[in-house]
Amino acid sequence: MTPTRGARALAALALAAGCAHPGPFVDELAAKPWEGQKALLPPYPKGKLAPFYVGPSAFSFLVDPASVTVGQDGPVRYTLIARSASGATNVSYEGIRCDTYESRVYAFGQSDGTWSQATYAQWAPINRLASSPQTALADDFFCSQRGPVRTTEDALAALARGNLTR
Repeated sequence: MTPTRGARALAALALAAGCAHPGPFVDELAAKPWEGQKALLPPYPKGKLAPFYVGPSAFSFLVDPASVTVGQDGPVRYTLIARSASGATNVSYEGIRCDTYESRVYAFGQSDGTWSQATYAQWAPINRLASSPQTALADDFFCSQRGPVRTTEDALAALARGNLTR
């Protein structure tokens, strides 16, 4: 029994579609050893910070616009600052992948203005129902219904627009 012309065309189409599938995601920052990652980390935040609304929280949340980048590999990377009413501050360098709706922490800020590696950090799903800074950044800025930001300029423009209280 010989295959029909339609079956051969369908088989060729399936083969071509299989070849067009992109390879596995490789995080261009995390794929480097820590010494290589340190060179790619932004300076510790010092300038004007962009506040954004997360929801009822004991913390206020800000992003350092000088740290925001959209990588060649797709994730939006940024420095997140969480500040309590009493002045306690947590600083982290993070990323959000819109295509998989995941986030990752790369490094934590130290009180002396340096970065320490986030050990065992992996891409983890963002909880769409949570009132978290990652959910707010993904939904309101980087992965909004308008579509994911594609450039650093787009990400900065989204932050500049701000978000409304929910």
